[in-house]
Amino acid sequence: MEYKENIRKMLPDELAACIEESTIHMSDQYTSSPEVLRVGEAVIGTLGNFSASIGKAKSKKTFNVSAIVASALSNDEVLRYNADFPSDKRNILYIDTEQGRHHCQKVLKRIVRLADLPIDMEPENLKILALRKYTPEERLDIVEYALNTIPNIGLVIIDGIRDFVYDINSPSEATRIISKLMQWTEDLQIHIHTILHQNKNDEHARGHIGTELNNKAESIMQVEVNREDKSISIVEAVHIRDKEFEPFAFRINEEALPELVESYAPKEKKVGRPKKEPFDPYKDISETVHRKALELTFANGDISGYEQVREALQNGYANAGYKLSYNKSVDVLKFLTNKRMVVKEKNGYHFMPDFHY
Repeated sequence: MEYKENIRKMLPDELAACIEESTIHMSDQYTSSPEVLRVGEAVIGTLGNFSASIGKAKSKKTFNVSAIVASALSNDEVLRYNADFPSDKRNILYIDTEQGRHHCQKVLKRIVRLADLPIDMEPENLKILALRKYTPEERLDIVEYALNTIPNIGLVIIDGIRDFVYDINSPSEATRIISKLMQWTEDLQIHIHTILHQNKNDEHARGHIGTELNNKAESIMQVEVNREDKSISIVEAVHIRDKEFEPFAFRINEEALPELVESYAPKEKKVGRPKKEPFDPYKDISETVHRKALELTFANGDISGYEQVREALQNGYANAGYKLSYNKSVDVLKFLTNKRMVVKEKNGYHFMPDFHY
């Protein structure tokens, strides 16, 4: 399902105001984003940006995020997380889209205990919302309203970013929700941390929304069950703008709380040439090259037949400066149709020049 809405075009005065607001001036004073979340010395979160945790089912992603929230709640170290939020950014909003009220209450109690706060009192600066019963549009509206009405928010957790879209493989829906994250974090100067499942058969975050997270997030952490000891979960950085932190491990103790495994030693990385990443048409070919190649390929209109369009794409991309092997041309055609840059119709394959990349 593709996301559709009636988009009102901005008036010239509005466009001029946007350009004025967005222009960078030599004389203005700009400061770097405040660093609010760390693992050791590595910065994983700043105000005005967003990050993510990914992992397969049962990898204990929510336990890991509970430690992040507890660190922010106490402005202290929990597991390996250190938080340092300004005094006017101490409120935390936790959004859960998957679990019922009972489970969400267990998460709340776990966070309070990890933060070493009284368990018989409501934490003043933490609000957890259970949004399981709502539609994606309603969830989005509720979160936006909360962000604009709760004062002094510094950290927002979205446990289940996938539930803000109908179709996890919809490029337009993925772009829409990631654009919202970028808008909220910049306008409100907050940090948002999201949680997303990985694919069952590989290490990639699920769907187009996972691809967009990888491209736009400040940091991506992976939570993975240790293959040698299933009671241990390992946390490591798979993408981070700052220097990488040393992977660490935690287990769930007798009090149902995550605790650091002090004896864990990460395996040394293999010496030699790193394994080459598989070809990815989204990452490896720029939008400009895609557009030029498609314009060349479909210069004479629609193309009938799978093999005919595949061969035409090989020639079009070669003329645009990017040579494709047979296997890569197959991958590119699959990518183009998934993104609806090219659609298959009765008369053959048709180029959609107004595609949303």
